[in-house]
Amino acid sequence: MRKLISTVKLKPVSSTAHSLNFFSMPNASIKTWAVDDRPREKMLLKGYAALSNAELLAILINNGTKQTSAVEVAKQLLSAVDNDLPKLGKLSVKEIIKLKVKGIGEAKAVSIVAALELGLRRDVNEKKLDVVIQSRDAAEYLRAKLKYLTYEVFAVVFLNRANKIKHYEIISEGGITGTVADPRIILKKALENDAVSVILCHNHPSGSIKPSRADEDLTRKIKEAASYFDIKVLDHIIVSEEGYYSFADEGLL
Repeated sequence: MRKLISTVKLKPVSSTAHSLNFFSMPNASIKTWAVDDRPREKMLLKGYAALSNAELLAILINNGTKQTSAVEVAKQLLSAVDNDLPKLGKLSVKEIIKLKVKGIGEAKAVSIVAALELGLRRDVNEKKLDVVIQSRDAAEYLRAKLKYLTYEVFAVVFLNRANKIKHYEIISEGGITGTVADPRIILKKALENDAVSVILCHNHPSGSIKPSRADEDLTRKIKEAASYFDIKVLDHIIVSEEGYYSFADEGLL
């Protein structure tokens, strides 16, 4: 048995070399980091402004596939929406999944939709309005709320005598091409909120802000009905991603 056992000599490992390998990792060049980690580390080093849209999305996506990095997956997702972030922001979880971008499943789609929704809410909060002084004030407030919707809605802002906003509500929702607003519902809501004036609003998902004949007729109908309750229609504002149209500014009220 003793003859079969041989002595194996192990070469000692330099403790200095081991220390250098271990402690040099955090200070390594960004090029040596894992591809999926680079956007995160880049943000920590240089700030979010230094990151591209794809890199910011890659942080949300977190990891890619065996073949592609998170950054590449993010680029493919952006390419699927023509590199249009507002367009991506309009998509639901199911619609993102339908783009069939490899590496984007339900969980990642949820993360993306949630993050973009937070961005929209931040935009709305920054444009929070208490008192309406001019049509532009109301228009920017309403655009922030409605411009990214993919379907048409009719909303009303209810105000008191000092033009302070008492209540905001979407009265009706429709399809891509239109929605119907019932003057009786609008006036009922106005009376419930002790409003003395209202600002009508609807969005045009198509992007156009030009009012239709139906828009003009509806505005006149609501204005006439409101006058019987001493409620004034201050404006009717059409909003879209392109901008806004004010009936009051254009002399249509």
